[in-house]
Amino acid sequence: MSRTTSGGVAAETATRHTAPARTARPPGGEVRPVAAPFVAAGPLGVAVRDRLKGLTAADERVLRLIGVHLGSLAARDLKARCRDGLEHDADRWAARKRELTGVSSSRWAGSITKATHDQWALARHAQHAHVQGLEAGVRTLEHRLSQPLGARGAGRAPGGYRSRREWFAKSRRMAALKDRLTCERADRDAGIVHVVRGGTRLARTRHHLGDAGLTEQRWRERWEARRSFLAADGESGKRYGNETIRLTPGGQVSIRLPAPLASLANAPHGRYVLAARVAFRHRGTEWADRIQADRAVAYRIHHDPERDRWYLTASWQRTPARTLPLQAACARGVVGVDANADHLAAWRLDPCGNPIGDPHRFDYTLTGTSTHRDAQIRHALTRLLHWALSCGVAAIAIEDLDFTGGKTREKHGRRRRFRQLISGFPTGKLKARLVSMAAEAGLAVVAVDPAYTTKWGARHWQKPLRTPRREVSRHDAASIAIGRRALGHPIRRRTAPPPAHRSDEQGHRTAQARPGAREREGTRPPLTEPAHDAPSRTGRRTRETSASNTVRDTRSSRSRHQMPLLHTE
Repeated sequence: MSRTTSGGVAAETATRHTAPARTARPPGGEVRPVAAPFVAAGPLGVAVRDRLKGLTAADERVLRLIGVHLGSLAARDLKARCRDGLEHDADRWAARKRELTGVSSSRWAGSITKATHDQWALARHAQHAHVQGLEAGVRTLEHRLSQPLGARGAGRAPGGYRSRREWFAKSRRMAALKDRLTCERADRDAGIVHVVRGGTRLARTRHHLGDAGLTEQRWRERWEARRSFLAADGESGKRYGNETIRLTPGGQVSIRLPAPLASLANAPHGRYVLAARVAFRHRGTEWADRIQADRAVAYRIHHDPERDRWYLTASWQRTPARTLPLQAACARGVVGVDANADHLAAWRLDPCGNPIGDPHRFDYTLTGTSTHRDAQIRHALTRLLHWALSCGVAAIAIEDLDFTGGKTREKHGRRRRFRQLISGFPTGKLKARLVSMAAEAGLAVVAVDPAYTTKWGARHWQKPLRTPRREVSRHDAASIAIGRRALGHPIRRRTAPPPAHRSDEQGHRTAQARPGAREREGTRPPLTEPAHDAPSRTGRRTRETSASNTVRDTRSSRSRHQMPLLHTE
């Protein structure tokens, strides 16, 4: 097994430092409280996508015109929403919608204003998280700058800096962070957010086209595709669940054109019918049932300029499924999963917490584009779910990771690779995808506290399970610790023996033993050994006599052991 960067250790360490509701380990050596495991709630929404094949040149031209026109309206509405700030209310929302209705339609205006409100709320949330990160960095710098040079840390608190030069550089860094924090707090209190429709990274790429390997025309295509708006919310009770972008059971797509583009209609009532046909391969039956009942379905049309393809995405809300109790989910055992930087380490455990079979490893690569990374995670989770179903378990145990405040360089110092590791770790996407895919497979996801799983798993499980033909890594041992924590068992392989006689008369000595287990600590001696009550022999024995006595004693011992069995039969 290849040796890789310890993603499990990174996850465990970062979560220990970042969890706000958990107490850090005090200098006295006590471990912090471990949160109880829980069954994650299932997904509340569904989204499926299909390619718009067979579009004509006129169809693509109309789609681009609609996207550009509605995108300009969305940018104007977002500017007005940011200008309102904290003073925004329902009256202002209604006024914005009336302004957009005249240049589009009532339903297009409702979709635009709702998308704008969600985008502003997301930017507000990101601003609050950024302020918290700056505050954590300032606190860390203030603490380390107050320590003497070269002072060692104690009780998980960092010590002083190594040299006077580093101390001076960090003092300047703290001053810069304080200035930035003052500006961010002022914007937060005033309700000011900074949003770039199309993405800040793509906007900055315009000034570095050579480094990005793009021409101005290619960049312009990506920029227009990002800023276009072609999304319509669904309405229950309307025909096929959506009046703006309508998709019939036969796959015909028609769009209600905005008022300025009504002259482009090729169907009655100002609609434009596309030449492409849509057939959802995944969840097609569920989608068809919804539109036949005229239940709400939201649609979004977007263009991929890299492949020059058009796609249509359908989404709808689902009734939340009833979550299984933890005891019922773990009744047939679990599959413990340790998420790392480049693979998922999994091991099957029975209800008593014993590992069964060999560990499994599901690799993925978190490099390249976001689409490639997402596909890698999806393929790894698919293989994991197929293996879990073949094992016959009903639940998968995974750590409840959170890297919200553990990515700054003030926290982890010069450990640049470690900071890059936890920054690129897809915690949110991994959990969301696993919960969604496991719900479709009929499996429950049990989230456990990630504290000390890698350390304790390696201490109690790595060496005992290692054989000449099987190499057990720290990540494999951590998966056992995660599974045992989900089952409610201690991570330690054995509990302390009873104080008297070292036997089972005062209770079972192992955590895996059940009340119906055989009450004996060791195994029976081999049948070839003499009985414990055999009489001792004295006197001189020759070689022949000794050999004959040995054979006779062996036969008598066998007969004494086998007679009850023969009598029972």
